[in-house]
Parts: sequence; structure tokens; C-alpha cells
Amino acid sequence: MMKSYAISLIVGLLAGVVYALIDVNSPAPPVIALLGLFGMLVGEQLIPLGKRIIRRQPVTLAWFRHECVPKISGTPPPGGDKAP
Repeated sequence: MMKSYAISLIVGLLAGVVYALIDVNSPAPPVIALLGLFGMLVGEQLIPLGKRIIRRQPVTLAWFRHECVPKISGTPPPGGDKAP
């Protein structure tokens, strides 16, 4: 897992170097870019949530923590067991 973080950081640094070399500003201020990425991660969870509601399955905190939080935060699901 640390390998993907390192690769992401290195690619980001390289993009910054390229921007500086060609004298171009980054396309978005960092905070706006990070909020956009966060919105994308949260938005991806609306489809599984909608499907669950349409199927009349319960939307519980356990389900949210097991299915959504790992995809938003990039961490493994708590406890490793399947949510109801």
C-alpha cells in the first residue's frame, strides 16, 4: 500500500516540475482540487447507496463503514468481516 502512495507522490512531484519548467500554473488551486477529488470519491458511493435503497435493503452504519468508508479513505474495511 505504501508503494502506491510513493508512486502517487513521485508522479505529483514530476507534474509540478513539468509545470515549473514550462512556466504554467497548476490548473486549480490545491484546496479546490482536493475538494473536487473528495467529491468524486463520495459521489461514487451514491450509486451503491441508491441501489441498496431501491432493493429496500437497510442502509446501516455497519454497511456504510464496510462498503463506503474504505473506498473514500483508501483504508481496509474494519474487522475484515462482511457487513449485513
